[in-house]
Amino acid sequence: MVLRVSPETNQPKPFVRPPAERTSNLLNLLARGTISGGYTTQSAVREAKTLPRVFVVDDEDFIRDLYRDVFEAKGMTVFSAQNGDEAVRIFKTLKSKPDLIIMDHRMPGKDGIETTKEILRMDPSVPIIFSSADETVREEALAAGAVSFWAKPFPVSLLVNAMFDLIQARKKTESHHYH
Repeated sequence: MVLRVSPETNQPKPFVRPPAERTSNLLNLLARGTISGGYTTQSAVREAKTLPRVFVVDDEDFIRDLYRDVFEAKGMTVFSAQNGDEAVRIFKTLKSKPDLIIMDHRMPGKDGIETTKEILRMDPSVPIIFSSADETVREEALAAGAVSFWAKPFPVSLLVNAMFDLIQARKKTESHHYH
């Protein structure tokens, strides 16, 4: 659950995003000068350079909203796309690439395998965790470049821990290359 401070009472209250604002269209968010679903404060925008950045690609609104709520509660900046074509378009526009991508397989248009290949052609260093109920694509997803395959359903808390581990390991590797 997300709590927001009510401007009228200055007290925390539960907040549910209106459906019209549950958008995965990052381009609209960037045009408005906001990130992370449009619910980021100016101080969070300034800190976004240091926050872990996660890109969720899934055609299910519920999954994208669940991941966004859980990951934002853990201090991550979250971007999302509802299909592979949108993911590629958004990825091309990002000035700071995500620390990690969570990729679904079955989506309208470009599937997760093709999307993974296309994104990794643009940036082979970005780790992609493949997440699908279709376990028959495990080997193909890993061969396409995914660093891990997670069969749905799984506890989101395990994914959060794995993400922090991957991001921390990647940052350590990058810092060793520059020192």
